[in-house]
This record gives sequence, C-alpha cells and structure tokens, in this order.
Amino acid sequence: MQLLCLIIPHLVLLSWTPWVRGQSSHLAVGNGGPWGNWGPMEICPEGFRASGFSIKVERPQGSGDDTALNGIRLYCVNPNSRDGHYTTVESSVGSWGEWTPVRWCNTGYLLSFMLRVEPPQGRGDDTAANNIKFMCSGSGVQLEGNGLSWGSWGSWSLKCSRGAICGLQTRVEGPQGDGDDTALNDVQFFCCN
Repeated sequence: MQLLCLIIPHLVLLSWTPWVRGQSSHLAVGNGGPWGNWGPMEICPEGFRASGFSIKVERPQGSGDDTALNGIRLYCVNPNSRDGHYTTVESSVGSWGEWTPVRWCNTGYLLSFMLRVEPPQGRGDDTAANNIKFMCSGSGVQLEGNGLSWGSWGSWSLKCSRGAICGLQTRVEGPQGDGDDTALNDVQFFCCN
C-alpha cells in the first residue's frame, strides 16, 4: 500500500490507497486530447488482469456534433481460474454512443496501447480520441477497437514490464450544451504484477 500525506496548516491528513497493490507502473501516450477532467482510477480485482476490452462509440452525426470515442471498458479475468468468469472496470464515460462487442486476446493479456486522436479543429467539429489499439502479451497480436477513423494514430505506449494492464483512468469532457462536445480525450492504464 502507498501512504498519501496532505499537509494543511496545523493538520495532517493520511489516506491509504489500496488500489496500488501489485501496481508497478502506468502507461500513457502523448497524443491525447486537451479537454475534460480525469475520472477515477478503476482497477481490476486483486489477482485479475485485463484480457479484453470494448469501447463506447458515437457513430458519425452528419451535420451534427460528433464525439466519436466516449468510453473504454476493460474485461478482467483471473489467470488462475479457467471458469470463464470475468469482471469489468471503466473510469469516466461520455454520454453518447453504444458499446461495441468485446475484443479478446486469444492468449495472454493487454500489454500496451495506442490512441487514434483528431487534433483540435479550430472552428470545426472537435472529436478528440476516436479509437484505440491494444497489444496482447505472448502472441503480440494487436486488437483494434471498432472506433472511427478521424485523426491519426500516435505511438505505442511502453509495455507493462511485468504483469499486464489491470486498470485505467480516462479524461472525459462533459456535455457542453450548445458547445462542441468531444467526450473521451485521453486515457492512462495501470500495470499489475
């Protein structure tokens, strides 16, 4: 466990953060969108690793406001169990779109990722993140989400040096009313041993 300490004049607050059990690193990329706030960190149950994912995508709106990628959901499995049971985790999720079918690693677990992001469009319709790819451990198979094609792919993140992806935190812009909505802008993943 990690001990967080916040010092306020004449007061010290201590907080235990149990999510760091076995966590060895986090994975990030440099091309995420600039809008929104970071949601909560969500971690698979202890001993579980992410072996699949699905994404929430809003399809093209024609002359309407596009948001593209709205959410990412990890499918966590227990490597010591062959019963086929899984649990899911997700951080903040945008308001629009539908969840796509799950993409699973045939063997192994999610190990690194890459984002497809549209840069700021000035007076045009911004969408920020449009799609995501993951690399599976063992086989090196790449799984691409069923997202949209606006923008370009950035670089691969580092790989989990030990273990696999076991959690995430997303940066999502909330509804802008009559303004330009972008929904999911960026994501970082956490590795567990």
